[in-house]
Amino acid sequence: MTNSGQQRYRFSEAPIWDLQRAYYEEAGMQAWNNDQVPQYITSNPMVGTGYAEIIFGYLQDRAAKGGTDEPVYILELGAGAGRLAFHVLHQLCRLIEYAGLTLPPFKYVMSDLPLKNITGWQQHPGLIPYVEQGLLDFARFDAVADTELHLTESGTVIRPGGLKQPLLVIANYFFDSIQQELLYVDEGKIYECEVSLTYPEQADTMGTSEVLRDLVPEYYYRRAAEYEDRSYPYHEVIAYYQEKMEDAHILFPAAALHCMERLDSLSEGGFLLLTADKGDHRLENWGFAEPPKLMHHGSISLTANYHAMQFYFEQKGALSLFTPHHYVNLNVGLILKVEDPAGHAQTRLAYRRNVERFGPDDFFSLKLWVDQNYDSVNLQQLLAFWRLGGYDAEMLIQSAERISALLPEANEEELLDLQHGIRVMWAGYYPMPQRYDLALDCGLLLFEMEQYKDALWYLEQSLEAAEEEPVVTVLYCLAICSYELEDDAAALEYTRRALVLEPEHEEALDLLAALSKG
Repeated sequence: MTNSGQQRYRFSEAPIWDLQRAYYEEAGMQAWNNDQVPQYITSNPMVGTGYAEIIFGYLQDRAAKGGTDEPVYILELGAGAGRLAFHVLHQLCRLIEYAGLTLPPFKYVMSDLPLKNITGWQQHPGLIPYVEQGLLDFARFDAVADTELHLTESGTVIRPGGLKQPLLVIANYFFDSIQQELLYVDEGKIYECEVSLTYPEQADTMGTSEVLRDLVPEYYYRRAAEYEDRSYPYHEVIAYYQEKMEDAHILFPAAALHCMERLDSLSEGGFLLLTADKGDHRLENWGFAEPPKLMHHGSISLTANYHAMQFYFEQKGALSLFTPHHYVNLNVGLILKVEDPAGHAQTRLAYRRNVERFGPDDFFSLKLWVDQNYDSVNLQQLLAFWRLGGYDAEMLIQSAERISALLPEANEEELLDLQHGIRVMWAGYYPMPQRYDLALDCGLLLFEMEQYKDALWYLEQSLEAAEEEPVVTVLYCLAICSYELEDDAAALEYTRRALVLEPEHEEALDLLAALSKG
């Protein structure tokens, strides 16, 4: 790789975007290993539940308008590790079953650019059941250029005008990671910010992510009257910025707008966009803005310009919903570009309940506090927050030690609620590329609670999935569980296996003696 620091590029055409694409192509689903690329904030069970509620409301609205025959397609852009899709499908199916309403059929389509991701989804045990039920499909989709959706599992090709129902699009942490234009507005004139890049000295021997991390951009200003011309597709937005902004650098989402227009063309009925990102919809937050910094986290990201998207589609009759309060970490918006958007009451009410009243950003703010205060909260508080978060596995992983310390003082109701929560959590657990032995945590907690039947099941799951030699403690706990459940043969087998690893294990020796007498 040569140092091309003196060469200037249009921001949306700079090599950073080729590097960005190469990073995801090379890493595949491993990009989300250990949160190298952040995903938890937009893909946890609480987000999945809220999105499922909004989709459920949308299905009700479509049914109320007589659309129960044609399927509703739900397209997730940049589905990444697949965690959000799993949580949405898990909760949506439960809602539909519980309600027993007549609703239009739906199909969820996970899309992304890297083929490695699609292969990973096809093999993931959490997603396979939904594919088999015909509820889930996959597509390789280039948001910058593609005009069709080619579904891998069903072989369906969705072309412009091919859908009767409005397309429902989900885009989490997506618009901040694709090309944007960089403009500068001052004294009613538009300038384009070109960029040159200085590469690190050892770029030829560094990984793509490291190169992205160490790139140094430098900006140059070029008068760009072509943006002000009425022939420019997004002239009305630009004209608004000319009137309202001074001395401001604006990330302009031309690629995002063009992507949504192409997706809009797939359906006769328009689209609904449900999106969450580091994105500002308030004009004042773009005022007097400095040139952007490339935020690095495995890949790179920028702030998404939700204001431009909201303004542009509202000019075309859309209704957009963003929270009246300010976001801190995650801005969640809903844009309805459909016929009679205000008439989609159930969709709007679901947004109000699950985002505006208390949403993913509020939950994440609370979680940051809880993460730092596990040692001071009691079991009832932990259980309440666990329920609020949709029985999130990550919370149990982080709090297992604290829960264990609180068990001796727990009352019967708390123990029953903990046991119930573990079952619900396990049913909605989506393993990520990095493996964590969640079954072991569950099994050991249940063992301490003397729930031997459940403890045995989880500990056996841990033992079967283990890639390394089992731990003596696990084998001994399995032996005790089997003994308490009056399965002496299994208890003897686990005890002998434990003693092979640690011949002087006193408790195992005592158990062996008791079993031998029996």
